[in-house]
Amino acid sequence: MLETLKNRFLENMNRHQDLKWEDVEKRLQDHPGMLEILKQMEESGGEPDVIGSDTDSGKLIFCDCSMETPSGRRSLCYDEEALLKRSKNPPAGSALAQAQKMGVELMNEVLYRRLQELGEFDLKTSSWIDTPADVRDKGGALFCERRYGRVFTFHNGADSYYSVRGWRGYICL
Repeated sequence: MLETLKNRFLENMNRHQDLKWEDVEKRLQDHPGMLEILKQMEESGGEPDVIGSDTDSGKLIFCDCSMETPSGRRSLCYDEEALLKRSKNPPAGSALAQAQKMGVELMNEVLYRRLQELGEFDLKTSSWIDTPADVRDKGGALFCERRYGRVFTFHNGADSYYSVRGWRGYICL
């Protein structure tokens, strides 16, 4: 996994111009449990990479950098509450439950837009994002995608699911 991460890091320096691989590798070696999480992100199609560091904590931000929403995480409703309410044709699971099981967070809108500044992602797919409680309490959930050279944030019923909608996750270490 370290070799995969190193190669991706070196091939995509535009995502983390101020960082050195040696510093990233040391941080990963100091947190071996994170490698297992990154491996799960990789195995489900996420292609995790560092996109910088958090300005407040200094922690490195690893997120899914696959061109389209990860292939192993699509056709899901937003959360377990929505899944339980879906009586007809329920999906196989929910984005939030998969993320929690993997040990990652769903991207929020700010982080999603930060990723989009580094490249063009989700040109054919869309990704559920962390949804504020006031939206979720009314039955909705948010997702983002890139179309027509712009990043859009939309809403849908949390119980909806589509073959091209999945989720992107991140971890900080």
